[in-house]
Amino acid sequence: MTGRTGAVPATIRAMTVDDIAAVDALERSLFPVDAWPLQMFYDELNQTDTRSYYVAQDGSGEVIGYAGLMCVLPIADVQTIAVAPGAEGAGIGSALLTTLIEEAKVRGADDVLLEVRADNPRAQRLYRWFGFEQIHIRPRYYRDGADALIMRLDLSAWNGSPHATTKDPK
Repeated sequence: MTGRTGAVPATIRAMTVDDIAAVDALERSLFPVDAWPLQMFYDELNQTDTRSYYVAQDGSGEVIGYAGLMCVLPIADVQTIAVAPGAEGAGIGSALLTTLIEEAKVRGADDVLLEVRADNPRAQRLYRWFGFEQIHIRPRYYRDGADALIMRLDLSAWNGSPHATTKDPK
């Protein structure tokens, strides 16, 4: 696996129960304070009417990222998105986010919402690049007291890629 110096070949596919152990291990390493309980992943996968979850795998089949979407029309909400540190900067987060946005469109959502840590400028830049706009702050949202920025993407502005959004992401 490589970081910014080279692309990590990745495959994005629907998450299955067989992926949960690897996703849980990645979740716990990336979010030690805010990690989801293991059972939550099983519960989310069982809600196929409103949920869609995906994994990114490298060429050896290792799970190097995951993402999930809840869609209750007319709103879709990014539930989670994460990329292994060694795979950051290789476009995997963008590929996962694109997959979630496309799923939201297929399901008929008008908007996609998400929460992002106020102290995570890298993630905020990614979301702004995709055309998300901050609409609110949720004070002390995270367990460690960090605020969450609530961001929204108007899907009528989405044309298939971040570069093609009809709004200027600034």
